[in-house]
Amino acid sequence: MARDDEVYMSALQGKSIPILTLDNKWHQLFTQTEMTPEIEQLADELNSLVERDGKLRSQTKDIKKLKKKLLGEIVPLRDKANKAGNSAAIEKEISERTRLINECNDKLDGHQDELLDLSKQIYDIDYKLMVETMKVCYERLHDNTSDIKSLDEWISRARIELKKNVIRLQEAEMENYNLYSYMHQIFGPEVVDIFDMKYDPDRRHPIRRPLSGAEDEYVE
Repeated sequence: MARDDEVYMSALQGKSIPILTLDNKWHQLFTQTEMTPEIEQLADELNSLVERDGKLRSQTKDIKKLKKKLLGEIVPLRDKANKAGNSAAIEKEISERTRLINECNDKLDGHQDELLDLSKQIYDIDYKLMVETMKVCYERLHDNTSDIKSLDEWISRARIELKKNVIRLQEAEMENYNLYSYMHQIFGPEVVDIFDMKYDPDRRHPIRRPLSGAEDEYVE
C-alpha cells in the first residue's frame, strides 16, 4: 500500500464515506478543476456497481412481497384442505406455492450474497475514487498556493514602487507649481505664456495647483 493510502486509510478509520458520485458537492469540485481519466473510469465503475446494487435491492423487495403473499395463501389452503379431507387439487396448490416460496428463498439468498459482495466492491472503488479526487484537488491547491504567493510578492513590490512613484509625482507637480507660481510673480503672465508655448505647446501635462490645506490633492 502506498504511503498516501496508509495516511488516508488511517484518517478514515471509523468514519462513513459517502458514495461520491451520488454527492452533488463532489460534482461541484470539478467545476473548479478537471477530472482525470482515472477519476472518470472509477466514477463510471462506481456508478455501474451502485446501479446494480439498487436493482438487486428493488428485486429483493419485490421477492419478499411475493413470498409474504404466498405464505399468506398457504394457511387458508391448509384449512380448506383439512375441511375437504385432503383434496388433491388443494394439496397441489399448496405444493406449488411451497415450490415458489423455496424459489423466493433461493433468490433472496443469492441476492443477499451478491449485495454483500457489491457492498465491498462499492466501498473499495469509492475509496479509490476519493484518494484520486484528493490527489487532484491537493495538487490544484498546491499550484494555486504557489501562484498566490508569487502574485502576492509581485503586488507587494508593485505597491512599494507605486508609493514611490506617487511621491515622485507629487514632488514633481509641487515643484512645477512653485516654479510657475514664482515665474508668474517675477516675470508676469505674458512672459510665462510665451515660455509655455515654447516648451509645452500641446499642454498635455497642465500644471495642477494643490487644494488649500491638502498638499496631496490637486485640481486642474
